[in-house]
Amino acid sequence: MAKILVLYFSRNGATADMANYIARGVASVDGAEAVLRTVPDVSAVCEKTAESIPAHGAIYATLDDLKSCDGLALGSPTHFGNMAAPLKYFIDSTTEIWFSGALSGKPAGVFTSTGSMHGGQESTLLSMMLPLLHQGMLIVGLPSTEHALRETTSGGTPYGPSHVSTNHTGLSDHEKILCKALGARLAKTALRLKQA
Repeated sequence: MAKILVLYFSRNGATADMANYIARGVASVDGAEAVLRTVPDVSAVCEKTAESIPAHGAIYATLDDLKSCDGLALGSPTHFGNMAAPLKYFIDSTTEIWFSGALSGKPAGVFTSTGSMHGGQESTLLSMMLPLLHQGMLIVGLPSTEHALRETTSGGTPYGPSHVSTNHTGLSDHEKILCKALGARLAKTALRLKQA
C-alpha cells in the first residue's frame, strides 16, 4: 500500500477543494490511499498554538505524517506569488526530517489556487518545490499528455494543478481533471518506487 499525504493550507476553501480532488486521484489507483492534512493559521502578533483537531476540515499535520508517507502533494493559495505563511511555517519545522532523510527519494507534487489570472500561480508552485528538493524528493508535474492541460482556459500548469477563483467560482472541469491526474501520478510513482 502507498500512502500519499495531501498537505495543504486553505483560507477560503478553493485549495481544500483541490486537495479533495487530488485525494480522489490517489484513491483511483489500486494499492494507494490518500491522507488529507492541513496546517493551522499563524498569528501576525505572537506564536500561538492550536488544538490538534480543527473545528472543520482535515486534521492538522504532524511530522509523523511526513515521515510515514510514501508521497506528498503540497498545496497553498498564492500569497504575492509565494506559498501562504502557515504552510511555510510548518515546512520550516521539518529540519528533523531533513536530517533523517525520511522524505528522500519519495515523489512529491504541488498545487495552488489564486483569486486572479495573474496572481502568481507558477511562482507559487515553484516556491513550494524548493523545500521539497532540499528534502531530496522527486518532483512530479503534469505532462503535456494530459489533454486538460492543453485545453484549459482557467487553471493548470506543467508544474502542477492550479485554480483561478474569479468571482468565487468553483473548480472548472479541467481543473478537477488535472487535480485527479496529479493524485494518480503521485500514487503510481510511489507504488513503482516502493516495488523497485
